[in-house]
Amino acid sequence: MLQMKTHYPDATRVEPSNRHTLAIVVDNEPGVLARIAGLFSGRGYNIESLTVTETEHEAHVSRITIVTTGTDSIIQQIKSQLERLVPVHRVVDLTMTGDAVERELCLVKVVGKGDHRVEAMRLASAFGARTLDATLTSFVYELTGTTDEVERFIKLMTAVGLVEVSRTGVAAMARGAEGMGGLSP
Repeated sequence: MLQMKTHYPDATRVEPSNRHTLAIVVDNEPGVLARIAGLFSGRGYNIESLTVTETEHEAHVSRITIVTTGTDSIIQQIKSQLERLVPVHRVVDLTMTGDAVERELCLVKVVGKGDHRVEAMRLASAFGARTLDATLTSFVYELTGTTDEVERFIKLMTAVGLVEVSRTGVAAMARGAEGMGGLSP
């Protein structure tokens, strides 16, 4: 076999970029979220979804769930950098732990009459969405589901008069008996 000499380096293998859901237990104190967001933005990482809530009031502990995209090595780097932050107690990549439950809540407002109104009601019923408000010309629906289900619902509602969307971001938890910590037994 004839090998050609070249001045160009061999092609390197490109690592695939995947979606990862990170669950982070932190002290609930001023500036923690800003420090974590700054870690992402300062290194050029994107946060696709972010949810934060206090999980234990007495101990001032919160849980942050972040959805981001990156190669496995980038995600490992993000985890390592997060773990070095003082108020961070634990970081878990729920994508890598195996089976996790993820849900997102959205509210959608649809305006329409006639066939569009009927189709909006049919779609809401098919997706199991709850009607929170109804007038003669509009509806507000609530849907809880996976990110893909929420995106499909929004896309379909666009065709029948979608005018407004509000989404919570992803809430996620590993399946099974083991907890992340941060809650008193």
